[in-house]
Amino acid sequence: MTISDSIKALLPEVTEWRRDIHRHPELQYDVHRTAGKVADLLRQFGCDEVVEGIGKTGVVGVIKGRPGSRAVGLRADMDALPIEETTNLAYSSSVSGKMHACGHDGHTAMLLGAAKTLAKQRNFTGNAVVIFQPAEEGGGGGRAMVEDGMMERFAIEEVYGMHNLPGLAPGHFSICPGPIMASSDVFDIDVTGKGAHAAKPHESIDPVLVSAHIISALQTIVSRNTDPLKSAVVSVTAIHAGEAYNVIPSRVHMHGTCRALLPEIRDLLERRVVEVAELTARAFGASARAVYSRHYPVTRNHATQTKFCGEIARRVAGHDNVDVEAPPMMGAEDFSYMLEARPGAFIFIGNGDSAGLHNAAYDFNDAIIPAGISYWTQLAETRLAG
Repeated sequence: MTISDSIKALLPEVTEWRRDIHRHPELQYDVHRTAGKVADLLRQFGCDEVVEGIGKTGVVGVIKGRPGSRAVGLRADMDALPIEETTNLAYSSSVSGKMHACGHDGHTAMLLGAAKTLAKQRNFTGNAVVIFQPAEEGGGGGRAMVEDGMMERFAIEEVYGMHNLPGLAPGHFSICPGPIMASSDVFDIDVTGKGAHAAKPHESIDPVLVSAHIISALQTIVSRNTDPLKSAVVSVTAIHAGEAYNVIPSRVHMHGTCRALLPEIRDLLERRVVEVAELTARAFGASARAVYSRHYPVTRNHATQTKFCGEIARRVAGHDNVDVEAPPMMGAEDFSYMLEARPGAFIFIGNGDSAGLHNAAYDFNDAIIPAGISYWTQLAETRLAG
């Protein structure tokens, strides 16, 4: 493992930044305190340009090295989740119902540590562009920053992202070329039948029963319509129907999510969810209206940049501590929008034996901060070696 003494010395300071952000979680685009802290620190580091308000509340810092035209983007996310924290840590969330349950506080802190290091050393040619993004958790902040012209404005040629991973040994890395995380889509299904007294079901067209059949039938999309070697997920996550014990309602609403790693499987899911829901309802004499909405696209790593990231990670963690053929995950990530706009790669850094992401007991592992800073610093310095 090659982590410089100067980066190791940053650990107490960066840990304090991380824990301060953790104490004050903010959701989606409402990250004004976090973004303000990030911008203030970037100015203190001596960044040549600090721009706020990219993609509503995103922050971009430009660090210039030796004269050169190339620019590489390094991205971290800033937003938290609407979860009540249960860790009881000294620095736990001070805001009821909000917490950093995905480690974005750690991602932000590590990239700030890298920005401080890069601004001090300037050991590269061209521009290192540090990107602090809002609204990763469902708000599409990555898309907002791209649509705000970030890539063109800062002449970014390549873009890179990193996320912590519980269950992977602390400071180890995993990555793969091609799809590394799935697309994330949602569907809403409204089933209309005929209400009746619960004691007279024969006088009804029971939408609850119809919905149960729809839920079961939706699972056949994966088991019978999808190539078993091509991953797909269809999950119904909520169903709302009726209120009384003795009344069969006339309507049911359900919703859920679909995930895929390939565009053709995503297309299949969209088509079949609508067909299965509407035709199953018709078979029972009811009707259904299914609306399928596309959200985050597949997070797809570019081959050349993925190989490069694996090499940098091995410099930091050692050859045997980096998996360059990691299996993709069915979770989603809006860094996908940035990878659609520019070549780059997304990598995971091990968080160790912690609670899982999006869990009320989760906490970012501060011990991995030096590895994260070193990865970012060596990536920028090597990619911009001139």
